[in-house]
Amino acid sequence: MPGRCGPRPRRRAPRSAGGRRSRRRRRRRSPGCSCSPRSLSLSGVAGRLSSASRGTLGGACRGRVRAGARAPPGRRRRIVVGLGTRGREASVETVEPVVDRDALLAGAMASVTVPDGAEVSVAVLDTGTGGAAAYGTGLFDTASIVKVDVLAALLLRAEDAGRSLTAAERAYAAAMIGQSDNDATSALWRTIGEAGGLDSANERLGLTETSGGEGPLWGLTRTTAADQIALLRQVFVADGSALGASARAWVRELMESVVDGQRWGVSAAADGGADGSAWALKNGWLRRGTTGLWVVNSIGRVSADGRERLVAVVSRGSATREEGIALTEAAARAAVSVFARTDGSGAAQ
Repeated sequence: MPGRCGPRPRRRAPRSAGGRRSRRRRRRRSPGCSCSPRSLSLSGVAGRLSSASRGTLGGACRGRVRAGARAPPGRRRRIVVGLGTRGREASVETVEPVVDRDALLAGAMASVTVPDGAEVSVAVLDTGTGGAAAYGTGLFDTASIVKVDVLAALLLRAEDAGRSLTAAERAYAAAMIGQSDNDATSALWRTIGEAGGLDSANERLGLTETSGGEGPLWGLTRTTAADQIALLRQVFVADGSALGASARAWVRELMESVVDGQRWGVSAAADGGADGSAWALKNGWLRRGTTGLWVVNSIGRVSADGRERLVAVVSRGSATREEGIALTEAAARAAVSVFARTDGSGAAQ
């Protein structure tokens, strides 16, 4: 009635022929779903998803396609796909497969001939992506690859003191890296404080398993392939390096200029090999007097397939120096091949 206050009377549904009031049935929504009951077509979405993603599509809700099964661990990527319905978008979270480069490197090393009684360990890092792999464990004598570590320790000491290297120190360093001069190394070994000075520097450089040789025996410093990658990263990667830019540039320059006859090793994995210019390295070799067997090591940066990799190979137990060189070169090539196998283009995933 017009002007009447109070609640409106409830409308009653008309009675049906049987005398019962008819009620409009409501569509029930699916449990846990707050979207419209109208189903969403996924045919347009599924056509643009990978076959792996199609198998995990579980349902549609509020314009989102949700994965119905938990995906395996890996790198997650969100893909937005237009449904074309009221301008809505569907999003699907896919998981890229995890690349087990350690396993790939182990497979590559299976084809490397390791002489009877010899041992080898290798590590590699892609400087662009941070992808890495390692094979083998244990501590190895450094022989002359420790000279890069000695130079890094010397440069840290000079930077801490706010001074440049003296003319004598620069001359010793150039001979130590470029020619692997032992007398020059012994002089700088004393300058940095021998093993104690090296170990202190390595705490700052991130080498956690390297310990300096006793007394004047710098060549018997013990290290791992992984620690040598940490050292190379200090030289070739600016981010996080304890060394200044000019110091890093100078060490790289010296490692790019080693004399003929010492350009073997990790350079075998670079574009153009040892005869090219796509490498910077330091090698080490030592015949142990107690066994007569050889320690042969090689560390450095190589450019291959348009990308830069840091490679460290340490070995012991070879019968001859030449046998040890062949082993380090084969291991370096195996390490770099891990990234070429990832997607066929040399780019790490």
